[in-house]
Amino acid sequence: MDKVRIDKWLWAARFYKTRSIAKQAIEGGKVHADGQRVKASKEITTGITLSIRQGWDLVEVEVLALSDQRRGADIARTLYRETEASIAKREQTRAERQASNAGIHSERPNKKQRRQIHRFIREQD
Repeated sequence: MDKVRIDKWLWAARFYKTRSIAKQAIEGGKVHADGQRVKASKEITTGITLSIRQGWDLVEVEVLALSDQRRGADIARTLYRETEASIAKREQTRAERQASNAGIHSERPNKKQRRQIHRFIREQD
């Protein structure tokens, strides 16, 4: 196998759950091959560098092998290698996100905490 469509490869490498989702991501500009925006029908070969945006993360991988069949996760990981710079950047952005969300509470205050808040506000006046 010399060439494979990029949407099939992304599906086979388990970056996306279905080919249609992979196609939508490609058409949405979330996948670049060697720094260029691509179409879903682009045929890739080994050695190409892909930039894939998934949520908050940007993953840069080098294509090591080609496959148009979806296999297990262990086999899928052998199709690509993530660059060291990409791993470091993802870890850094993850740490920054966690640090920025450290003081934010998504829960409502309970009865005791509400009383403390009201008491604090009364004392300030």
